[in-house]
Amino acid sequence: MVVSFPALLRPFRLCRWDPTPWARLAGPTKLRTGFTNSWAPARMAVTVTLEPAGRCRWDEPVRIAVRGLAPGQPVTLRASLRDEKGALFRAHARYCADAHGQLDLGRAPALGGSFTGLEPMGLLWALEPEKPLLRLVKRDVQTPFPVELEVLDGHDPEPGGLLGRAVHERDFLAPGVRREPVRSGRVRATLFLPPGPAPFPGIVDISGTGRGLPEYRASLLAGKGFAVMALAYYNYEDLPKSIENLHLEYFEEAMNYLLNHPQVKGPGVGLLGISKGGELCLSMASFLKGITAAVIINGSVASVGGTLHYKGETLPPVGVSRSRFKMRKLRLSTCMEPLELGPWLPTSSFFSLEPIHALCRAAAPATGKRSGSSFSCLSSQGSSWTCSGAVGVFQGTVVERVDLEPCLNP
Repeated sequence: MVVSFPALLRPFRLCRWDPTPWARLAGPTKLRTGFTNSWAPARMAVTVTLEPAGRCRWDEPVRIAVRGLAPGQPVTLRASLRDEKGALFRAHARYCADAHGQLDLGRAPALGGSFTGLEPMGLLWALEPEKPLLRLVKRDVQTPFPVELEVLDGHDPEPGGLLGRAVHERDFLAPGVRREPVRSGRVRATLFLPPGPAPFPGIVDISGTGRGLPEYRASLLAGKGFAVMALAYYNYEDLPKSIENLHLEYFEEAMNYLLNHPQVKGPGVGLLGISKGGELCLSMASFLKGITAAVIINGSVASVGGTLHYKGETLPPVGVSRSRFKMRKLRLSTCMEPLELGPWLPTSSFFSLEPIHALCRAAAPATGKRSGSSFSCLSSQGSSWTCSGAVGVFQGTVVERVDLEPCLNP
């Protein structure tokens, strides 16, 4: 069967049925008169480049650059993502291209928007929810967060059309990291093991008051070479539904599970906790053995919100002064010094600092020194750990400063 060339192009609407237009293309093409012909090169298309391209870890920096703009052109960059529940988070910033029509967020300061100044990662850390009071939380670390980056012409409040677009995936599992659910005895956790030869230093990661079993921090730390166990302690599966009564034996069982794991290096493990999890980490460091390091983020040094039990001992919670809370717009509350503190409080409500003091001494040859309501551990290398923060017990006395902060050349 013989088919003509116009017949082949007809389904794609590249020619008409009438063959006349094709005949008109024969011979040299004549330029129309009355128009000025210019040989100036057309502006290249706007492109958004990211380094590393494609996908990288959530906690790794990414370089964002835009090319193909006009010299000095004002543009607005916008980042957006949706969490697993469909909630939208956005950030934007206004910039101006350089004299070559390029924009590098590592060199160009933001002129306004969600942030100002030189912030290469601002479009990511400044993401805010479209609906107020929502938190950006990764619930499934086995899938990435796709982040959409857009370049819009002009500046707010009404930027122009879309000039360029790119999608960047931010994930939480480095290549080779293994995720293992833990259901051993009473322990409900998830263990993340890094690639490479074992054993690895172990960390117990305890979150604050919330729901479920957050894994995003443990999964990222595993990519740095740690064996990290994200530990649930309430409102998860068959665990207690509230923090009203917690038993330290549960956390001891979890710590022993990690210590006895064949791919975890002893003789001790580290602790990482935030908020209520930080408070629990301090109680573990005070009562349990086998702990060689502890990182506390915004944690109380007294039992708050519930009673802590351990081998017949009880740490009652410190009371909260409701009169110090003030309700504001959007039903938000603000407070200053909400805990009811004073010399009349029993020392049993506070964590003992002696084990933490001993931890300082073990870290380096040191001599403990106490002055007033605080103490420090001065090492022979000239560095020290100084206590500062809230309330604890040292040598039988309630003191006001307990969070350990490293200081050089005191």
